[in-house]
Amino acid sequence: MSKQNKNLKTIDCIFCKIVKKEIPANKVYENKKFLVFLDIKPVSDGHVLIIPKEHIIWMQEADDKTIANIFKLSKKIMLALKKALKCDYIQLGIVGNEVPHFHIHLIPRYFNNVFPNLPTKEYKDGESNKVAKKIISKLALS
Repeated sequence: MSKQNKNLKTIDCIFCKIVKKEIPANKVYENKKFLVFLDIKPVSDGHVLIIPKEHIIWMQEADDKTIANIFKLSKKIMLALKKALKCDYIQLGIVGNEVPHFHIHLIPRYFNNVFPNLPTKEYKDGESNKVAKKIISKLALS
């Protein structure tokens, strides 16, 4: 657990309260390490959240085993959602700023249901090369 996680009170984390059964949730799957439940403000029917039971704030703070297992579980839940809801595909999102606990959104989608695109920008001349070089230099350190 990172220093940041130790400093943040898990007592105030709504997802930790759901794990401890202090707050109810519509659970669709649970094992020793993860919990999957319906989002209380879904984008579409069947919109679920997958969380590690351990309080981890950001995805990059999770160990590799947790990352591998949460994505394997995501695939399992995606297949179940497709079969159960007859949707065209499942949108996966990892945002993380709305609740300080690592979580994955799985959102059933239909081709006839268009949703807004995220805002984008265009790089100025040479800017993309500078950004790429910054990232590459840090990859060499890891």
